[in-house]
Amino acid sequence: MTQEIPIETLAINALRFLAADAVEAAGSGHPGMPMGAAPMAYVLWHDFLKHNPADPRWPDRDRFVLSAGHGSMLLYALLHLSGYDLPIEELKRFRQWGSRTPGHPEYGHTPGVEVTTGPLGQGISTAVGLALAELKLAAEFNRERFEIVNHHTYVIASDGDLMEGVSSESASLAGHWRLGKLIVLWDDNRISIDGPTSIAFSEDVLARYKAYGWQTLVVEDGNDTGEIRAAVEVARAHASAPTLISVRTHIGYGSPKQDTPEAHGAPLGEEALAAAREKLGWPYPPFEIPDEVYAHYRRALDKGSAAQEAWEQSFEAYSWENTELGEAFVRRVVQQALPAGWRERLPRFEPGSRIATRKASGQVLAALSPHLPELLGGSADLTPSNNTKAPDMSNFSADRPEGRYIHYGVREHAMGTIMNGLMLHGGYRPYGGTFLVFSDYMRGAVRLAALMGTPVVYVWTHDSIAIGEDGPTHQPVEHLMSLRAMPGLWVIRPADAAETAMAWRMALERGSGPTALILTRQGLPVLDRTRYAPAEGALRGGYVLSEPADTPRGVIVATGSEVPLALAAQDLLAERGVPVRVVSLPCFEAFAEQDDAYRSEVLPSGLPVLAVEAGASLGWERYADDVLGLDRFGASAPGEVVYRELGFTAENVAARFEALLEG
Repeated sequence: MTQEIPIETLAINALRFLAADAVEAAGSGHPGMPMGAAPMAYVLWHDFLKHNPADPRWPDRDRFVLSAGHGSMLLYALLHLSGYDLPIEELKRFRQWGSRTPGHPEYGHTPGVEVTTGPLGQGISTAVGLALAELKLAAEFNRERFEIVNHHTYVIASDGDLMEGVSSESASLAGHWRLGKLIVLWDDNRISIDGPTSIAFSEDVLARYKAYGWQTLVVEDGNDTGEIRAAVEVARAHASAPTLISVRTHIGYGSPKQDTPEAHGAPLGEEALAAAREKLGWPYPPFEIPDEVYAHYRRALDKGSAAQEAWEQSFEAYSWENTELGEAFVRRVVQQALPAGWRERLPRFEPGSRIATRKASGQVLAALSPHLPELLGGSADLTPSNNTKAPDMSNFSADRPEGRYIHYGVREHAMGTIMNGLMLHGGYRPYGGTFLVFSDYMRGAVRLAALMGTPVVYVWTHDSIAIGEDGPTHQPVEHLMSLRAMPGLWVIRPADAAETAMAWRMALERGSGPTALILTRQGLPVLDRTRYAPAEGALRGGYVLSEPADTPRGVIVATGSEVPLALAAQDLLAERGVPVRVVSLPCFEAFAEQDDAYRSEVLPSGLPVLAVEAGASLGWERYADDVLGLDRFGASAPGEVVYRELGFTAENVAARFEALLEG
């Protein structure tokens, strides 16, 4: 049988049946997409993808993103067959507890998975960031005779990926930036969970992408590997624009459920799977692969090893002629480490003045940026408001790829995903700004950043009702607690400029996981640290900022702009003979990582605690007995008026604390 069937056909069918059999064994999953998309995946991996299965982190490898993450078994089959550290036993344990083959691909969990995908639109959008990083690193590091950065980003995307709004935003930017090394193969099978895509999707997708500035190509028969090869060759030769290749496929190809929704998100069933085996000429039992198929795929090991060895020899010569660049490349891309002495560059702020923490953040960036070339800034059309552009940063554009500041336009969705791609690629520490209330638009990307552990930084300004006249549409209320509920995300709301510098230090020192800096529009007093505790206490998430002369009768704990209110209330209470401790708690997550002894020292169990924060009170019960919070939307008026009318005054804080003592 195997001698009569071309090796290419066997190799493609191996992908199909590894996927379908794993779904069948798991009792859940998505067999249809892998069965239809197997030919394009095979061509991409066998003929074009530059990778080394023995070293999945080789810097100059091509990046492959399965944006249609529900078809994860297609990727796991490719990884296993190509020789990655993913044995057949793991495929047999698809979707099971503790396996390395989860239901959707997870970065850092399975060798060779570049991006966590599953939420549709996120993969293709993150791939824009991967391609952007390649373009920028090439402009920064490549020299005559040495192209140490020269690779492609390939994506297989589904109909659903192209329906999602986030992919539209990122595709618009990819075309605007002319990311010619981004190649997307669209698995155009025209089937969704609810039925044919025509029930909700009738636009001319290729015309839309052409309008974005993409090259568009069509493969009429998704089983025609020659046609697929030719299209990818055309895409690779077109360096001035990204390419979308529409590949007409058939979901569940070869099975009785082909071209129906029943092939999408459930096992085919024994009868349909047996019929597919017969139709496609695949006589092997589940998880049995002919030796010649393994030998065919695992040529990738020798091919990848040779490609990496050639690159390493070239990089050695490059480093000999360009010592500083070579060292910088190793530090930033390979080690992903910050340079020595960067902390000493953090600015100090004179007490007594008033400065918004967003402006203090801008001063931190101005001080650090010349010494951290990997800092890559941006904003969703709010640069002057977010204070995200350092003076030494020039604007990035297709004509000036060396620029370190990205204007994303009004595209928070895309900004979040592209920052993930930049960070995953290596070489950059991206940060991006918008108003805190608009963090909702980015939430899908933020959640994936937390899941992947990518240490991107969000600069979210205009953090409370104090922004005033813009009114409740722009005044965040529920956002702080909602973000704190996300595992892996650090949310830091500094109380003054000095804590803002510490917040940036915390964000940049994090080796894993994103950080949100929550910053004010209005000026806050720079605290006199000869009177109050040093700002370095913020590095532990929370600290005793001000201790009364006498034994405290309780604690007022606050964050951000409410810390000065707490200090003013402390003074009022002292005049009334009520000594109270004030605790600044800028980061719940960092505080939770401290040992019990430290946390009990800061917030003793025997003292009543009042929390003060101009946001939702839900969640403070873990630390406080009472909360002066905000469980309603704000109002349009000058910021100080809104604060006063909603009870955020020193007098009200003091009265609330006295009531807590009496209660």
